Amino acid sequence: MKKVLITGGCGFIGSHTIVDLIEKGYSVLSIDDFSNSHRQVLNAIKKITGQRVQNIEIDLKDAQATAEAFEKFGPFDGIIHFAAYKSVGESVDDPFRYYRNNIYSLINVAEAAVKRGVDRFIFSSSCTVYGDPKEIPVTEDSPLLSASSPYGLTKQVGEKILMDLASTKPGFKAVLLRYFNPAGAHRSALLGEASLRPSTNLVPIICEVASGKRQKLTVYGTDYPTRDGSCVRDYIHIEDLAKAHTGALEYLLDNKPSNQVEVFNLGIGEGITVLEATKAFERVTGLKLNYEIGTRRPGDVPAIFSHYKKAKRVLNWNPKLNIDDIMRTAWNWEQKRF
Repeated sequence: MKKVLITGGCGFIGSHTIVDLIEKGYSVLSIDDFSNSHRQVLNAIKKITGQRVQNIEIDLKDAQATAEAFEKFGPFDGIIHFAAYKSVGESVDDPFRYYRNNIYSLINVAEAAVKRGVDRFIFSSSCTVYGDPKEIPVTEDSPLLSASSPYGLTKQVGEKILMDLASTKPGFKAVLLRYFNPAGAHRSALLGEASLRPSTNLVPIICEVASGKRQKLTVYGTDYPTRDGSCVRDYIHIEDLAKAHTGALEYLLDNKPSNQVEVFNLGIGEGITVLEATKAFERVTGLKLNYEIGTRRPGDVPAIFSHYKKAKRVLNWNPKLNIDDIMRTAWNWEQKRF
């Protein structure tokens, strides 16, 4: 049985990926310091899979603690590195917190991996590395323009670190997964998006407004050059996204990559505006949302969505779920969430 280390394993994407890995027969170890996640996630994973995942509670900014975790709990066949702060707006308000957390933790994990001979590495990247693209849909060959936020910059730097590492360490291979807007929840309604800090992502905010936890939704800007003036994003269901990580891991472990580093876009290949997303929620649930129009939000780009043909061709990955599925599962989760 292959053993995989998941950093940030109790977060939104990490926890769903752990479920998919276990269902595919992998052994998983999680590292998460619960700075923006819930301990109850481990119970939810057990209810879904029947397995209790061990979590090591350390701060990955601590190089010594990270190295000791690799020494004590390794060896690992591969690593999927999720651990990072992820809010665009928050990164604009407090950039140094993002630089320190997202970059230091990656350096420490990568260094510990190299020293322990772990040479298969998957990095949780983001479409924010493309900045404000001149043409959409973006492909893996689209240029990386200036990041629109400190968060996006940390992802650009993270990718560069792994590319440099792969060029100097023979045998080290990495996959960079650039995903767009993960959303939705597990079909069981036992797992979903539940950060400790107030969410800045559209779908959980919509659900919190509908459930009465928030008074209203603010649509940030309706004067963008889009169909209805609101931002266009590519929303990908979290279960589809989790399956892509398992596929990327299998790709690495089967020694299929011809390049030291491979990049894949992960999205559904079409853009949905913020206003269209709100209408999708109302259509699926039959509920009416209270929303208002606000000014543009710093760090937001007008429109971005993906071109995922490479992931389809190389990883045999096809997203199966759409915006209606996202809204349906997210709402089911919201009504049961811890």
